[in-house]
Amino acid sequence: MIHPFRSDISRLPLPRLFTYPFCYTPHPLCLAAAEEVKAYLAARADWQEELAGGKMFGVLAVQQEDGRVGYLAAFSGILAGKSRHAFFVPPVYDLQDPAGFFPRLEASLGRLTALIRSREEDPAARARQAEEQRLRAEAEASLARAREALKEGKARRDALRLTAPGPAVLEALVRESQHAKAEFRRLRKQWEARLASARQACARDEQALALLRAGRHRRSAAAQRRIFRHFRLRNALGETEDLCQIFAATPQRVPPAGSGECAAPKLLQYAFLHRLRPLAMAEFWWGRSPRDTLRRHGSYYPACTEKCGPILRFMLRGLPVEPDPLAEDPHRGAELPVVYEDEWLVAVCKPAGLLSVPGKKAVSSALALLRGRYPGATGPLLVHRLDMDTSGILLAAKTKEVHQNLQAQFKNRTVEKAYVALLDGEIAQDEGLISLPLRLDPADRPRRIVDPLHGKPALTHFRVVGRSPGQTRVLFFPRTGRTHQLRVHAAHPDGLDTPILGDRLYGGTPAGRLYLHAASLRFRHPASGQVLHIECPPPF
Repeated sequence: MIHPFRSDISRLPLPRLFTYPFCYTPHPLCLAAAEEVKAYLAARADWQEELAGGKMFGVLAVQQEDGRVGYLAAFSGILAGKSRHAFFVPPVYDLQDPAGFFPRLEASLGRLTALIRSREEDPAARARQAEEQRLRAEAEASLARAREALKEGKARRDALRLTAPGPAVLEALVRESQHAKAEFRRLRKQWEARLASARQACARDEQALALLRAGRHRRSAAAQRRIFRHFRLRNALGETEDLCQIFAATPQRVPPAGSGECAAPKLLQYAFLHRLRPLAMAEFWWGRSPRDTLRRHGSYYPACTEKCGPILRFMLRGLPVEPDPLAEDPHRGAELPVVYEDEWLVAVCKPAGLLSVPGKKAVSSALALLRGRYPGATGPLLVHRLDMDTSGILLAAKTKEVHQNLQAQFKNRTVEKAYVALLDGEIAQDEGLISLPLRLDPADRPRRIVDPLHGKPALTHFRVVGRSPGQTRVLFFPRTGRTHQLRVHAAHPDGLDTPILGDRLYGGTPAGRLYLHAASLRFRHPASGQVLHIECPPPF
């Protein structure tokens, strides 16, 4: 299970700290291990069809007690219909183990599901539903004809009354009206009785089905809790907790489905159980990208936050781990370069790695730096935002009224924005428009995914301004301002299919920074009404 490196790693220094799994640059040991795993996957002709569909794999560089260094490999979920393969570490808990409880439980739930399906497809029940629908339609048609007859009778009687007939005729008209209304009420009651009988028969069918479904839901939930209790995970301190214990203190409290089946927990579990010292870890995607969650073949990705976040924080206790790069504060007390300023507004050039507004961690932000510089400013100051990893122009208003004016211009899409980006590859197009609706991926914050149904419209015009071997320089002109819009539109297969260099979230090659820069803004000055064009050249 422990693989010796086939490549020469003698000149690679061992990492001093273990990988921070939620934001990292793969260590050279992990890169070497991943290349060997990729070669193994490419050689498995029997897996190629399944691998083409895409799967996340992981590698863990480890040191044995005798000092030898090797690596472990793992896959997320199931591979080729199995949870165990000789080349990879075993699952934390094997749901496919024939001696375990899950196959019997799955068979029991399967029988209950089959019973529910047979009840749903029962010909007699379907006939009762059809009869109830037929009766309802017939009742509606019958009552509609009766209402029309009532209306015509009333119109006829009203016309007769206009001729001033004698008392006997008027009395007869009243009796006719009363009789017609009574007949309509009797007809309606007859139909209600017939429909009630049909509805009761259908209700008995629906109640029986509801009881079966509720029973399946209870048994399924109990089974899921039992499964979670069997996922007993270890950490570097030798402590053991099951998934229910690990997630108990989280906001969701209940582990998401599939928790514990990702590559990273499998790797660490095997290392801790076999007294191996974890050195560094990395996960990479192999195969096609899903249509919604953007993944790039062969690229490295941080661990997911929803399922793996709580698990890895527990498992890494006792290991010296790299600090969270997002919690570092290299810009504390920095001075933001001013590219334009007057008595109403100011435009600064935000460096890459600085938050626009304060986040959950106590680190600096452009807004905090601006508030320190302009203590007398009224209103929210910042008019718009840039991603933390994006550099470039940020616009701030010194008064509430100017802020409202500028925000209205952004909202009405009259502000012209231009970004410079260096793409991690070559593209054939020279110019075009990308339209891919976006929404947050709640299972893997802060990533965005393309969602034609629930996503918000996102439009980007692009133009190539330079090409070099392996790279393309483009100008982006976003017509909307969605979070990560340019990053997803660049990387997605239906966009440019080429991520921005340094984009750690969407498959770009690690490069020290994200090569995306807000280079210019063109808008109407709130006070003078003149068009103002502000530029800030990219630092790359």
